Amino acid sequence: QVQLVESGGGLVQPGGSLRLSCAASGFTLSTYGMDWVRQPPGKGLEWVSRINYDSAGTYYADSVKGRFTISKDNAKNTLYLQMNNLIPGDTAVYYCAKAGAAPTGPGTQVTVSS
Repeated sequence: QVQLVESGGGLVQPGGSLRLSCAASGFTLSTYGMDWVRQPPGKGLEWVSRINYDSAGTYYADSVKGRFTISKDNAKNTLYLQMNNLIPGDTAVYYCAKAGAAPTGPGTQVTVSS
């Protein structure tokens, strides 16, 4: 059974950092490209970042480029999103998903506020 569970969110001040994790089970991360997407309050899903199946390529939305870094640990079957220099506009529920697919996990809330 395919399962994705996000964690690592929280309340952080502007300029702070968080690292999100996405634990995958039921499939092998090393064979899939993966996305992080987010849903700001009152808005629709917004694509944030993608990593290729072999980690050779990473891609970012313009709004997070230079601040966020996507990575994965195939041995742990876990996807990560390192978020630095957070701004209030990053406030959202963050989800991981197979590349191009809709998220299925519970998401993790990130709130950036002073």
